[in-house]
Amino acid sequence: MGQHTEKAKAKLHSLNAALESGALAKVQRILNSGLAPVDVAHLIESSPPKARKILWELVDKELEGEVLQYLSEELQSHFLSDMSAAEVVDMTADLDTDDVADMLQQLPERVTQEVLDSMDQVDRARVEAILGYPEDSAGGLMNTDTVTIRPEITLDVVLRYLRRHKSLPAMTDNLLVVNRQNEFIGLLPVSKLLVSDPQQTVREVMTTDAKIIPATMHDTDVAKLFERHDLVSAPVVDAAGVLIGRITIDDVVDVIRETADHSLMSMAGLDEDEDTFAPALKTSRRRAVWLGINLITALAASAVIGLFDKTIEQVVALAVLMPIVASMGGIAGSQVLTLVIRGQALGHLSGANFRWLFNRELIVAGINGILWAVVIAIVTFAWFHDIKIALIIGSSIIINLMVAAITGAALPLILKARGIDPALAGGVILTTVTDVVGFMTFLGLATLFYL
Repeated sequence: MGQHTEKAKAKLHSLNAALESGALAKVQRILNSGLAPVDVAHLIESSPPKARKILWELVDKELEGEVLQYLSEELQSHFLSDMSAAEVVDMTADLDTDDVADMLQQLPERVTQEVLDSMDQVDRARVEAILGYPEDSAGGLMNTDTVTIRPEITLDVVLRYLRRHKSLPAMTDNLLVVNRQNEFIGLLPVSKLLVSDPQQTVREVMTTDAKIIPATMHDTDVAKLFERHDLVSAPVVDAAGVLIGRITIDDVVDVIRETADHSLMSMAGLDEDEDTFAPALKTSRRRAVWLGINLITALAASAVIGLFDKTIEQVVALAVLMPIVASMGGIAGSQVLTLVIRGQALGHLSGANFRWLFNRELIVAGINGILWAVVIAIVTFAWFHDIKIALIIGSSIIINLMVAAITGAALPLILKARGIDPALAGGVILTTVTDVVGFMTFLGLATLFYL
């Protein structure tokens, strides 16, 4: 495995060197015979726009589909938009139906319909079965390429049936057992098939306690199910229990990666499909929205400070110490917010245990509030030799940390109940609350003591 990785890195390094020197013939040779499609896709995504165009044009037509399936949705959409329906059909001919469906969802509905009309009847039916479900559901994630068998046949018949196939679908760890109505009734593990008496029937050795995935299940719940039960594949059924496909671990890995990307990028107000090398204008437009929102929240905090301008004029030390109160509240709130969002993502939180977590966070905030209030008060007194301002900032720290804990714990639940992504909006709202409360408390107490 290590040697394979080193060889891939060496080829990528050689390709980059050839690309920089303008040796396009060498680049084309490496792309189409020296690198795996996933490495070619990685190279394209890691290149600026002009180099991407050159690399894509150098990829052989018969390899385009395999490379395209590993690209981000934004790049897929970009390259697909330049293709005709016939070209898309040819390019996706050897791909799994779930990958084809994912690509078609990047195209306008008119073009998608043209592509479907150009397919043969079997492939079209398979792709339409997936397109009929939301992209983030088990039905949108599944692959319709399955191996099904009946329960009444013997294992010997099953083995002979399998030998008639040129190959089996990737990650076939189980054969799916269905009745005459195609309703799912159990699994026959390939490992059990190979070691059992060939004269036994499928019914005698099959497993009936398999994890069945409803087509409407959300993809993140599918990922949790795979993780919890160490699944490699699982059958997908419709509302009537009819088998319509299966989900494999490679699809689940994509969901886990996308979920992690979403959580990370949302904290900065960015989309999980953000292109590292997107053009400057497009990147600026996307970021401008969240910078504008941040400006509004900053103006709200500044307005609070403006209410106490006379107090700040008289006690200049307040201006020096204000950022400490807001910063401590922001950090404490972010810790709680992140913990609760993670608990939601893992399915750990419910109405029954949230009260315990909420109370725990209040206790933690109280302990840390008192601890750091004492430390900051001592530092403030040593700095300004004013016992009043030391007591004010100590009290403000305790209050703001308690408010931060309450907000950080409750905010994800409130946002989720309203259909708003906590990872996307939680940080902005939390920062606004801790800034406003921190400044209001600190400057308000100072006004009472000094004016």
